[in-house]
Amino acid sequence: MIEVKNIYKGFGDSQILKGISASFHPGETSLIIGQSGSGKTVFLKSLVGLHSPEKGTIVYDGRVNTEMTIEDKRQFRQEIGMVFQGSALFDSQTVEENVMFPLKMFTKQSYEEMIERVNFVLNRVNLENSNLKFPAELSGGMQKRVAIARAIVMNPKYLFCDEPNSGLDPNTAIVIDNLIQEITDEYKITTVINTHDMNSVMEIGEKIVFLKNGTKEWEGSNQEIFKTDNEAVVNFVYSSNLFKKVRTAYLNEK
Repeated sequence: MIEVKNIYKGFGDSQILKGISASFHPGETSLIIGQSGSGKTVFLKSLVGLHSPEKGTIVYDGRVNTEMTIEDKRQFRQEIGMVFQGSALFDSQTVEENVMFPLKMFTKQSYEEMIERVNFVLNRVNLENSNLKFPAELSGGMQKRVAIARAIVMNPKYLFCDEPNSGLDPNTAIVIDNLIQEITDEYKITTVINTHDMNSVMEIGEKIVFLKNGTKEWEGSNQEIFKTDNEAVVNFVYSSNLFKKVRTAYLNEK
């Protein structure tokens, strides 16, 4: 579980995060949404530990970020899985080598132990027998699945995804969404996803945090977002005619 308590973060004279509080639970897909400049990327990077809030605290299963020792931080890094927006695979390395990278960096496992784990997670993301392929030989969706396999190879407690559907066609995006949700539920991972994809919001948004101008404007589920009368949320989520029709139909049923 991650508990965010009244965090502030700025750069120079610009205050980006302005007292945000939220909680994210194991086995639940949590989505951060908001317009460009709302603070969602800085918020996600603060959760990952890439930014240090000036005020407030972030608590990871009882461990307070401001009280972590160097050893605590080292352990925490091993408990994180990260899926980057562009997959961030090493082009010169095979799928197997990409997925094995965290194991080589953070563990003292034998090659046999590492390859067993690599094969397990590749099978889990439906990429068995792809070990020796290079990223350039894979489709965008397959590259994203490799990135997910690498993110979960260390059996993380926390999974952070930055725009995981960026550049993917709608059908492939749905596959990636479902995969992330299945893995989150199966391994009871605390998953936080930064996204602008409203299909993801509707499909897997068990918890949604909507940011506006560095503050938490709204929080709820993908069912509750249909019912909200928060003007900022309605204008952002239902900017397309399709979602306006979906919301209207939902409210009429009620």
